[in-house]
Order: sequence, then C-alpha cells, then structure tokens
Amino acid sequence: MSFTVAIVGRPNVGKSTLFNRLVGKRLALVDDLPGVTRDRRSGTASIGDLRFTVIDTAGLEDSAAQSLTGRMRQQTEQAVAAADVVLFLIDARAGLTPLDRHFAAWLRKQDTPVVLVANKCEGRRPTAGLAEAFALGLGEPLPMSAEHGDGLADLYDALREHAPPEDEAAPEATTEGPLQLAIVGRPNVGKSTLINRLVGEDRLLTGPEPGITRDAIAVEWRHRGRAVKLVDTAGMRRRSQVVERLEQLAVDDSLRAIQYAEVVVLVLDAADMLEKQDLTIARHVIDEGRVLVIAANKWDAIKDKTEALKKLKARVAASLPQALGVALVTLSARTGQNLDRLMGAVLDAHETWNRRVATPELNRWLEAALDAHPPPLVKGRRIKLRYMTQTKTRPPTFQLFGNQLDVLPEAYLRYLVNGLRERFDLPGVPVRMLLRKGKNPYVGRERK
Repeated sequence: MSFTVAIVGRPNVGKSTLFNRLVGKRLALVDDLPGVTRDRRSGTASIGDLRFTVIDTAGLEDSAAQSLTGRMRQQTEQAVAAADVVLFLIDARAGLTPLDRHFAAWLRKQDTPVVLVANKCEGRRPTAGLAEAFALGLGEPLPMSAEHGDGLADLYDALREHAPPEDEAAPEATTEGPLQLAIVGRPNVGKSTLINRLVGEDRLLTGPEPGITRDAIAVEWRHRGRAVKLVDTAGMRRRSQVVERLEQLAVDDSLRAIQYAEVVVLVLDAADMLEKQDLTIARHVIDEGRVLVIAANKWDAIKDKTEALKKLKARVAASLPQALGVALVTLSARTGQNLDRLMGAVLDAHETWNRRVATPELNRWLEAALDAHPPPLVKGRRIKLRYMTQTKTRPPTFQLFGNQLDVLPEAYLRYLVNGLRERFDLPGVPVRMLLRKGKNPYVGRERK
C-alpha cells in the first residue's frame, strides 16, 4: 500500500530526526541549530509492513509571505495539501508555545487528517508538554522519541487508520530505476531555479539570498517518459571559506549526491564563469567517475554571447583535458531557454557513459595506434603493449596488458586515451585505463 505522510511543526522539534528514523537513513541534515531544513524532502518510509512516502518540511514560522521564512512556510503548506495524513510534532519537554497553538489552529481548518505527536518523550517520562497538548484540539497526543525510536508501535497504529485498503494499493514500479541527475555549483548560480523550471512547478525554495539550499533534495520527474531523479544540492564554496559546521554538513551532503549520481550538471553563472571553485567541483565529478555536463546559466544577461562562448570553450579545453569533449550548454533557467538542449546533452552523455566496445575492435584499434606511434624505448628496450579489453562501463574502463608498464610515460597514456575517445566516440566522459603486466612464463621454473 502507498500513501503520503507530511511531518510538520515549528523549528527544532525533531521533524528531520523522525524523518530519518522512518526512512532508515540519515537523509536529512540534523543539527541543534533551529531552522536547518528549508525545502521539503520526501523519502520511502516503513514501520513494520506499513509502506508510505514521508515528507520532511521546514519549521512553521509566522512571517511575511515574501520573506525567506514565509516562502519556506509556503513549501510546508504545499506538503500538507498533498499529504494523506499530517504528523504535527511538538516538543514535549519544552511544552506548548504560542507558535504551536497558532499552527494547530491552522491545521484544524485543513482537510488533511492530523496525528498529534509529542516528541522528545525519552523513556516515557512525564512531561509538561504531553498534558498541555490536549488543549490543541487535535485529539490525544502520541508520546514518542524520534531520536531513540520509542513510540513507533503507537505511530504504526495511528497511521494504519489512514492507509488505503489493500486493493487500492498503487501498482508496483517498473524494474528500471530512474536516471540519477545531480545539479551542483557554487551558491546562487540558479540550481534550484533550474530544477523548478524543468519540473514545471515551484518545487524548491528560491530567492535572491545565497545559500538557501542546505540539504541535497531529490525530486522525482519524468522527461519524455523517462524517469529522472533530480537532486538539488547546496552551493559549494571554497573549503577555506567554509567555517560554520552547518555549511560543512551541507557541502558533505552535496559531495555524497555527486558520489551517488550518474550524471552531474555543473551550473555556472554566465557572468562569472569557470572560476577556480567551478574547476574544483568539475574535477571532483570526473574523479568520482560521474558524467559531467556544464550548464552556463543566466545566458540571457550576456551581451556579447559569441565572445563569451569562445572564452568558455577555451577555458574548458585547457582546464579539463581529462574530460575532453565535455558537453557545454548555454541556457536561462529563468526563461526556460535551451532546457531541451540540456536534457538532450544529459541523455547523450549518459548513453556514452554506458557504452561498451567489443574486444576484437579494441585490439584492431590498438594495433593501428601502435603502428602509427610506437611506445618509446626505455633503457634501450621497447615497451611492449600486447592487448586490451574493456572491463566495465559507468565509466568506460579499459585494461591494457604488456611489459614495463610501470615506466610507460604519462604522455603516451594520454595518446591512447584520446585515441580511444576519438575512435569509439567517447566524448566528455571519464575514461579509465588500468595497466597490467603480462605474466612472465619463466617465473617459477627451475634453471637447469
């Protein structure tokens, strides 16, 4: 069975801790600092045999609609409207606050059923907030401790009442998983705006303030029938500029998103393109073996587009030789310009990343490459390269067999990798070459 549960409450009552407990992973950032969560995050959760989608939301605060906290509250309101049931958390240790009462009154006016949860009841100790919670008019509070897992059995019973009958369960998903697509870049380059434009709704929090996104937020989407999981990430500044613990946690979350992605779109600000930090992020993506696509955003604001594109291509070619031919798309997330080109580049690069070359073809190419440019002599002896095979895809990885490979010059290895790219159409993706010495047939023989 499948239904949706939204977790709401004022800041720092344990919403993200409960979210992580239900999904069984530390997906959401958790910190003692209030207001860590800003965007709404969804995940697949379970308690016993109960399966459902759970949504973590920003802390409810009473603020002007156009302020950052006001826009955060709008995201929470959308989550409540989309849910089948709401878990309204209060801090039982702190007791009721005016903000709890204010939003309890708002929830009573909504059509979505509400389960009142008195969190932080460790060890079922009596707390003032547990008794006070009856005054909210949302029924009997459910005592639990999200941090320690206390009260999950009672939560199971409460949610079971709102689960659909077995015959109304959603059909099982197809076995093919979605394309994992991470959007990364420095702060305020338009990553969240780009995802909102792709999915066609204000799914992620945006605004002029830099560093709005903190968690890596996954958004399910379909592009022309193809399932895609878009992952928005926190902006990554230079490590020397990251001093606050919360920002470091957010950057670590972004790095994990790159690690688990298949394709990574590096978003640049067209007015300030390919700084040192952009190159650092790009090289990290390549080192992880992920597909890199570069998107120059805010292109509509550039006056001399021809000259700007010429400079960008030259900088990419000079600074990222390990991803020769990387896809580069100019676009505007604000207007939607060239978004189809971006997704076309993503899908093409993903196909290349999965490409496999037959061993006979590889060795015919290797023979021709060796004839055209033989390996150099080392101490009067020629380096012998015998044959090659592709050991894996994602990224394309090749194994080269021969003798004296430990002294094979780096320049010759680049010659082979670039030749592979050109002959087998492998632009822009990481290509890995593993060197393996051929077995010496005389090792282990006794001399006569």
